[in-house]
Amino acid sequence: MTKAGKAGRAGKAATLTRGQAARLVRPRPAGAGPAGARQAARMPFVLLVVALLAGGLISLLLLNSALNQGSFQLSRLKKETTALTDEQQALQRDVDGYSAPDALQRRARELGLVPGGSPVFLGPDGKTAGTPAVAEAPPPPSPTPAPSAPPVSQPPSPAQPAASQNPDTPAPSAPSGTPTPGR
Repeated sequence: MTKAGKAGRAGKAATLTRGQAARLVRPRPAGAGPAGARQAARMPFVLLVVALLAGGLISLLLLNSALNQGSFQLSRLKKETTALTDEQQALQRDVDGYSAPDALQRRARELGLVPGGSPVFLGPDGKTAGTPAVAEAPPPPSPTPAPSAPPVSQPPSPAQPAASQNPDTPAPSAPSGTPTPGR
């Protein structure tokens, strides 16, 4: 096409009759024609946006409640861990107290155990290395001497009858290592 042909066409399109211009300016009713179709086409889009917003809010609510539940569980587990750590430390203190050398020695004496002598070893062929010997108890520690004072005889108290008054009951024995007055 030539330039003159293009200009002629543009001139025709640019010039509208009065009737055509009046139709373009005149408002159309809402439900009639293509404007109603546009409004009807917008409805699914608006519903989709509202549904997406509602779904997003619900998912945020669920996520927030799940995080809160996890926070409560974490707090409970921290308290439980603290309590169990305290219990473990108390038990470790007890074990340390029972495994101290002086505590072991005292408990062994209470059970009647005595220190062993030189060790004897058994070889894989059944021969012994060393001389077996019976362990002997060390002599008991000597009592500390009490200051010597003459024994004082006291009359029996009314709450405790004397052995001479009731011959059926045996006389109470004094603890070992202390002298018995009158014997």
